[in-house]
Amino acid sequence: MDRTYRYQRHFYDLTRRYYLLGRDRLIAELNAPEGTTVLEVGCGTGRNLVHAARLYPQALLHGMDISDEMLATAHKTAVRHHADIRFAQGDATRFNPYAAFGVSRFDRIFMSYTLSMIPDWQKTLAQGICNLAHGGSLHIVDFGGQERLPRWFRALLRAWLAKFHVSPRDELERVLRALAAKLGAELEFRSLYGGYAWYAVLRLPAQAG
Repeated sequence: MDRTYRYQRHFYDLTRRYYLLGRDRLIAELNAPEGTTVLEVGCGTGRNLVHAARLYPQALLHGMDISDEMLATAHKTAVRHHADIRFAQGDATRFNPYAAFGVSRFDRIFMSYTLSMIPDWQKTLAQGICNLAHGGSLHIVDFGGQERLPRWFRALLRAWLAKFHVSPRDELERVLRALAAKLGAELEFRSLYGGYAWYAVLRLPAQAG
């Protein structure tokens, strides 16, 4: 990942703004008032967390990424925007938030175009849920199935994404619904822009008693 982003990180946000759709909607719907602990899994350049810092200045913001190169840019981005954000390097499939931040669980965890880049994406989902507090919510936006878009567009998009080792997770809704049923959680699943992107929120129940 460091080899991939050593140079891309410098222009990453300029290019991704045109096709990573739904990110700002996700952040706007985090609903993170004062004291809310928030973690972005795969925080990249820090762009999303800086935006979250503007909307939720009293939230406790954290970001993790496997790439040290991306984290170096994220640190600079946060400093440039005077955003109080903590960062840590880690593998999303086995991330230990207490070791990294001294935080056992988070009230909000979000993954923005992350699962489509991680081969073991289902393990990433499971780990994210393990790191979520009772009554907390997991927010996801990522490439969808393009189910209501022309076939030629779907084929071209997927071929282009494959060049960057990105794969839309066609089973995402099924996997999330199975997890929600197992956990007794509430799931909201939306298709955006004709299925170009999928948006999901999984809310864990509050602890009994």
